[in-house]
Amino acid sequence: MSAPARAPGGEDVLARRDFDRIARYIYDEAGIRLPPAKMTMIEGRLRRRVRATRRASLNDYCAWLFDANHLVDEKEHLLNAVTTNKTDFFREPKHFDYLEDTALPMLRDEGYKRLRVWSAACSTGAEPYTLAMVLDNFARERGGPDFGILATDLDTEVLATARRGVYASAMVEPVPAKLRSRYVLRSRDRQRDDVRIVPELRSAVGFARMNLMDESYPVGDPMDIIFCRNVLIYFDKPTQQAVVRRLANCLRPGGLMFLGHSESIAGFDLPLTAVANTVFKRT
Repeated sequence: MSAPARAPGGEDVLARRDFDRIARYIYDEAGIRLPPAKMTMIEGRLRRRVRATRRASLNDYCAWLFDANHLVDEKEHLLNAVTTNKTDFFREPKHFDYLEDTALPMLRDEGYKRLRVWSAACSTGAEPYTLAMVLDNFARERGGPDFGILATDLDTEVLATARRGVYASAMVEPVPAKLRSRYVLRSRDRQRDDVRIVPELRSAVGFARMNLMDESYPVGDPMDIIFCRNVLIYFDKPTQQAVVRRLANCLRPGGLMFLGHSESIAGFDLPLTAVANTVFKRT
C-alpha cells in the first residue's frame, strides 16, 4: 500500500480520482453536487469515517469502498458524513408569518378539521418543531384545525437528534418568548445548558428516513402543506424539477408548498402557482 498523500500542513488528502469517485456516487445516490471546490470540506468530513473504519488514509478508505466493495455496508455512514445540515428554529420567518396570518385562517374557514403537513429534509428537527409550535398555537388560540406532521431526511444521525428533541438553549433563542415558555422545557439541572421540546409537541411529529432521489415518496394520503426548503440548492436543474414534481404529486389540489427563499422553480413545467414569495399552490 502506498503512503497516503499529504497536504503541506501534514494532513491526509484525497487524490482527485478518489474525490471524483465519491462525488459521482453522492450525485447518483442523493442528487447532491460536489464540485472540486468542496474537496477540502469532504476531506474533513470523511476523516471521522477513516478513523471509524480503521483505514490507513482517505484514499485507502476510498479503495475499501469502491475496490473492496464495502459501499453497501458503509452507504448510510457515507451519506450522513457528506450531507449538509444547516437548520434553525423559525428560519426564514416570513414563511411562518404567511402560515399563521394567511394559510391557516383560510384552511380553518374552508372547514379543514385536520391537516397533514410534511417537512422534507427536516435535518435535526428545528423546522418540524417550529411548524408544530405554529400549528398548535393557532389551534389553541384561534380555533384552528388539528394536525399531524411527517418529518423526513436522508441522514439517520440528524433524525436521531430530531426524535430526541433536545437542543442547546442558544438554538431556541429565535423562538418567540410566548411559544418558548409553552413548548420548550429547561432541564431541572441548571448546570446543563440544554432544553427539550415538550412531549405533546414531539408526539405530533413522526420522523422517517427518506431519499428525495427515490422515484416516489411513500407518504400516504395527499399532504395539505409541504415544506422543502434549502435543499434544492444542492441539486442541478433537472434534479430540482424532478424532485419538486414528485413533491407536488404528494400535495392535494389547493395544497401549499414552501421552498427556500434562495430557491427558484422559474421555467419549470409544474402544477404549481406562486401565491407568495417562494410559496406555491397545487393547481
